[in-house]
Amino acid sequence: MEKVLDLLSLVANEKGLDFEEVKEAFKRSIIKTAKKVLGDIDVEVAIEDGELKIYQIFEVRNDDTALENPERYFYLDEAREFDPNAQIGDKLKVELDLGKLGRSGAMALQREFEREITRLLENEIYRKLISKLNTIVSGEVVKVDSEENTWVELDGVKGVLPMRNRIKGEKFEVGDVMKALLKYVHFDTKRGITIELSRTNPKFLEKLIESAVPEVRDGIIKIHTSARIPGVRSKVAVSSLNPKVEPIGTIIGKNGVRINAVSNELNGENIDVIEYSPKPEIFIARALSPAIVKNVQVDEDKAYALVEVDPDQKAKAIGKNGINITLAGMLTKYKIELKDAEEKTKDTSKLENLFKI
Repeated sequence: MEKVLDLLSLVANEKGLDFEEVKEAFKRSIIKTAKKVLGDIDVEVAIEDGELKIYQIFEVRNDDTALENPERYFYLDEAREFDPNAQIGDKLKVELDLGKLGRSGAMALQREFEREITRLLENEIYRKLISKLNTIVSGEVVKVDSEENTWVELDGVKGVLPMRNRIKGEKFEVGDVMKALLKYVHFDTKRGITIELSRTNPKFLEKLIESAVPEVRDGIIKIHTSARIPGVRSKVAVSSLNPKVEPIGTIIGKNGVRINAVSNELNGENIDVIEYSPKPEIFIARALSPAIVKNVQVDEDKAYALVEVDPDQKAKAIGKNGINITLAGMLTKYKIELKDAEEKTKDTSKLENLFKI
């Protein structure tokens, strides 16, 4: 059986798998095949002196049970042919020749081993994918189905970008190279690996900024939170851990080159970059830019903010179709209500429901 170990080593190297895992997979294959071909037997596979050996396990009995099931039991006198000191109740290991499985058994063993290797490969791919959750992956579009779900080839496995996770207005064709956020990975022994991608998740925006701005990758600038109406507009709150590095200008880049690169990937989405503040009053006021805010009163327990603006700033605070105040609420996690100089209030927070992803 030394050649078997060489073969297993070759399989491990070719597939990029751990040799010990391949060896255990072969052991499982032998045990399953032996039970299928030879019946309900006990099998043990071991490595001894560098050789792989297969044993059939027999229990020593001295009654009719041994006669009825000779594949599992030895009579005492049979057992003593292998071990002169055998006693009733002992378990004896007898080396099993693979040739006993026959040609059909050999083919069954091959199929079983191939299934085990497939599972190992899927497990390895799954481990790698799990380590990439909430990061950007890219691949070639291989299929767009009738429901506009987009299938992408990702290093030997296929991920799907459901239509609900696609930015409004964008379309993909077979052969396109697409970037997306690895949002969800699930492994099922029957259905294999399920991979869901997203281009609408706020994390996708954050990771795109991280890839475009070295200061974010290096931890000099921190992204605290973000909010998106995909393909339309988004807001991202940032701060600098280095007083010499101005966060907003650094992310925007000279002549807007950095933020424009991110916007282009998001189908032209407008991106507002604001400076984060741990003080909710300041954070909310900044989140409502470009409007100029006069005063902010917050109830932190209720996550509610009453914001006072001059009448000429109200339209800016609300934004077209309520987009600005909606994003400000999503970004700060506060329900924002506007109050003008005439003491009238306008609650526009319900607009957020129109844009939930």
